[in-house]
Amino acid sequence: MPPQPTHVNKRRSLTPLFAKHSLCKVTNEKAATALTHPVRSALLDLIRARGTVTSTEAARELGHSSGLCSFHLRQLARYGHIEEAGGARGRVRPWRLRTQPADDLGNLARELEDEGYQRWLRLRDQASEQWQRDEAFSTVLYLSPDELHEVADQIRGVLNRFANRETHPEQRPTDALPVAALARLFPLLPTDKTDDKPNR
Repeated sequence: MPPQPTHVNKRRSLTPLFAKHSLCKVTNEKAATALTHPVRSALLDLIRARGTVTSTEAARELGHSSGLCSFHLRQLARYGHIEEAGGARGRVRPWRLRTQPADDLGNLARELEDEGYQRWLRLRDQASEQWQRDEAFSTVLYLSPDELHEVADQIRGVLNRFANRETHPEQRPTDALPVAALARLFPLLPTDKTDDKPNR
């Protein structure tokens, strides 16, 4: 195992909570432990912000050696958090976040909504007055596939403004609490098989 760096990079975290390639759900203790290392956390932040990163790019951005970054990138891949992005040139290998299956994302969202929301309903009378209300809204939009992705990107952009607070508690207001933010955009497909199908 390579020597650990003598400093932890102080650069501002770039973690977007709702990145396009969501973090894989941690399903075992070893995979969870892999995320606790400061270099690996910084690498994940960087990949989320940029999309793809090589060990050389990570070294330049984070101030560590290329060899150290390469080692920790491989460890993140080993535990299923990232994967090769393709387009390798010799020893230059770009990495990206591993895409979580849509079914897993849906299950995770339902768990957050069902368990977290029901718990809030049970306990909200015990909360301070300012935390006894939630914000909920819904609508039906007529969108093209490209517009659907555009709306999703805009929602992510708003949420990402507050994402650093997850890993940087010092950025949170004194009265901040964890808040579940769930957004789901999906086409309302016709129920009659004879109806016109949406354009592909």
